[in-house]
Amino acid sequence: MNVLYVDIDSLRPDHLGCYGYHRSTSPNIDRIAAEGVRFTNCYTSDAPCLPSRTALFSGLFGIHSGVVNHGGVAAQPFPQGPDRGFRDWYGENSWPSRFRKLGYHTATISSFGERHSAWHWYAGFKEVYNSGLGGSESAENIFPMARDWICGRDAGSQPWFLHLNFWDPHTPYRVPPSYGNPFSEEPLPDWYSEDLRQSHWQGCGPHSAREVMGYSDEVPLYLKDRELPRQPWKLDSFKEARRIFDGYDTGVRYADEYLGKVIKVLEETGQLENTAIIISADHGENLGELNIYGDHQTADHITCRVPLIIRWPGVTEFQSGRVDTALHYQFDVAATAVELAGGSMDAADVCSFAPAFREGISKGRESLVLSQGAWCVQRGVRWGEYLYLRTWHDAWHDFPPEMLFHIESDPHELRDLASGEQELLVQGRRILLDWRREMLATSSTGHDPLDTVLAEGGSLHARENHGYPHRLRETGRAAIADSFESRISPISTSC
Repeated sequence: MNVLYVDIDSLRPDHLGCYGYHRSTSPNIDRIAAEGVRFTNCYTSDAPCLPSRTALFSGLFGIHSGVVNHGGVAAQPFPQGPDRGFRDWYGENSWPSRFRKLGYHTATISSFGERHSAWHWYAGFKEVYNSGLGGSESAENIFPMARDWICGRDAGSQPWFLHLNFWDPHTPYRVPPSYGNPFSEEPLPDWYSEDLRQSHWQGCGPHSAREVMGYSDEVPLYLKDRELPRQPWKLDSFKEARRIFDGYDTGVRYADEYLGKVIKVLEETGQLENTAIIISADHGENLGELNIYGDHQTADHITCRVPLIIRWPGVTEFQSGRVDTALHYQFDVAATAVELAGGSMDAADVCSFAPAFREGISKGRESLVLSQGAWCVQRGVRWGEYLYLRTWHDAWHDFPPEMLFHIESDPHELRDLASGEQELLVQGRRILLDWRREMLATSSTGHDPLDTVLAEGGSLHARENHGYPHRLRETGRAAIADSFESRISPISTSC
């Protein structure tokens, strides 16, 4: 059985048709979902990009691997120490390494490893195809490599594992202008309103309504030479807010269209019926939630929840269209796929759900702990119908130390319940404390890398603030600037 893992960067589930979205963003993904199983509560354990893919491919929480940031000490895995053999842990136990031990030909078509200097992430791949564009590529750059690679495989010979990475929903929105806007006449999601946009305009933070691409409303230097007509830089009107949604959704539709081309190649080469297809993402994408637009800065339901669709010939035919509602970590998917292929992942943090999946049963975790260390220093607890957020460094967003949301009725996190739900706050704190205690007890270092991030003054991106308090004063938000500057750094206590 071949395995195709489709990794669409920044793809949030609720902007896909099969998850109930009102816009037609994903006809090809929807087709795979109708033939397979769709998961509604799959979360990456560590966000965003570098921590997320490290967790997925290693099967380790960031607190165990050491990777929770995009820079600084905690952007590198913990040194393995004297027990390292001739080959390191990643070379022996990563997701592609496990497939390779099962006799699979493993390959990735992605620029991710180079973009983030994530050299450990390449472990286990026999072949690496890199567009060389560092995450600036679009689907038309990726598809020819995927087509040629799939056509180069002989149906019925050595099974293969292919990681295929599309970037189109990621900012800056880069779908070619000639593609047009498929959604120009369609309404925005009904949770978003002009009143909400105006309240965000008075708020703050990188990638907030006034600073959509960072810490100002200017085009960033690294984008000065690119034509990006779909990408707004500030949301000073509802029309500009629409451009965020339309730009993102067009990116999803564009990636979906090229995924359809990949599926057609599998059909034409006689490989589709012997290929398991897994569709997911490295993280979701806030599109206004918590006043974050087009980015992934929190440990919440929006940044950490990812789509998960599995079509596995021989397993999913009798359960086509089933919806799995259990709580899952994304790296449990890796362990499940390896087990379905006949092996196992030797990683303490993963929990394969292959037996339940074969039987068509939703069975997952009782609770999940989600970590963010590349923007905010924050952890979330997802259990029952709730999300608890604990923030130690707010990355200039002026978040309170604790937040609580009823995700079932408020998935866009518009109503913080922390002030009135003390019992639930205590429950969230207890789950987080117990999890951290267990993780440190089973850690090779006994150290929480989020503490390292705090000791460095915050995450890489929060330290790249470019004099943000000065900008706040210049734009009529002096009270927020005073609040920030009254602290040594935004909420900087130990985890």
